[in-house]
Amino acid sequence: MEKVIHCRDVGFDCDGIIKANTEEEALQLAAEHANSVHGVTEVTPEIVTKLKRAIRNG
Repeated sequence: MEKVIHCRDVGFDCDGIIKANTEEEALQLAAEHANSVHGVTEVTPEIVTKLKRAIRNG
């Protein structure tokens, strides 16, 4: 089942949506999005926790 993360659900004022086949892929794509769009250079354990809580099944 597809994994979906809405950037807004993680606390950003952003309409970005990450879609992936696995949780691991979703986390990687979210980290890349956070870096390229929001300038987040370090994905802290706190951010990972927020991302995991935001993952929904698509």
